[in-house]
Amino acid sequence: MRHLLDPTDLSTQEVEQIISRALDIIEHREQYAEVCKGKKLATLFYEPSTRTRLSFTAAMMELGGEVLGFSDAKSSSVSKGETVADTIRVVSAFADIVAMRHFKEGGPRVASEYSRIPIINAGDGGHSHPTQTMTDLLTIRREIGRFDHLTIGLCGDLKYGRTVHSLIKAMNRYEGTRYVLISPEELRLPDYMKQELHDNYIEVQTLEEAMPLVDVLYMTRVQQERFADQAEYERLKDSFILDEEKMKLAKSDMIVMHPLPRVNEITVGVDKDPRAAYFRQVENGKYVRKAIIYTLLQWKEQELLNQPETFTTTSLCHNDRCISVTEPVEKKAYVDREGVTRCFYCDHEL
Repeated sequence: MRHLLDPTDLSTQEVEQIISRALDIIEHREQYAEVCKGKKLATLFYEPSTRTRLSFTAAMMELGGEVLGFSDAKSSSVSKGETVADTIRVVSAFADIVAMRHFKEGGPRVASEYSRIPIINAGDGGHSHPTQTMTDLLTIRREIGRFDHLTIGLCGDLKYGRTVHSLIKAMNRYEGTRYVLISPEELRLPDYMKQELHDNYIEVQTLEEAMPLVDVLYMTRVQQERFADQAEYERLKDSFILDEEKMKLAKSDMIVMHPLPRVNEITVGVDKDPRAAYFRQVENGKYVRKAIIYTLLQWKEQELLNQPETFTTTSLCHNDRCISVTEPVEKKAYVDREGVTRCFYCDHEL
């Protein structure tokens, strides 16, 4: 069974296949109007979402399919203590494919272990958000035309931002990718993610330093829900704000992206700048999710399987945001390309 749990679940050839499918959908929308007729998408959102959930819903409806599920875990059997494993066993009887957002890292991966239908990770804690990454890639392709030899500025919450972590994993596979990291000291990119960059990055303290250097500026909000200390959030939330004056320092063909929602990290004055791509990015999300749903259902019918992976049993993961800490799942670990043993569910070093 093929699932989409992490951007690297897809080879670069498969990424290109899905991007090409999304571009074809944009050009020939009427040809895809009923390709999922009779199919059901279950949206299991254990964490609040507007754009991602509505994007999945619109995508499936425009493919001719139907949507069921929940947008708040409190309205489901989860509130009675049902585990992810049991929930997905039940949902597998009702739907053909699942989009799951979970507040615990590794939640969708647990679901994939017990599911009889494809699972799409719609965001798990601060870990991964592959469909947002595919949205970002489609936006870069449509705006810039290539993925190689780009300098990407990542600004804001780089510590907890799953969209940032997912984009790094995806872009690392293309030649000549460099990064400019722009964040407060408290929200710097974690060391385990910096290892993924292989020294192809610099860290700066201000947006002004970064603007002339980047081809893509990826803004993120400082997420209040990721802070245990609300006083720290209040102190940091306005640290990095993009405005019209800073835009004057950027390249003429640079683009600004944002996974949204924004708070005040991009002023409304920037919206009218043609380099502001974030609302076009939203629409791209619908098209790429249409392509992902369609492709995974096709792969399921063709019975294409994941490449075999080797895992070992392990002790409890010490990342308190990992789902293996709170649910009775089999404890697994794997060894990455650098020889580091990591948790199967959240990728943290053990």
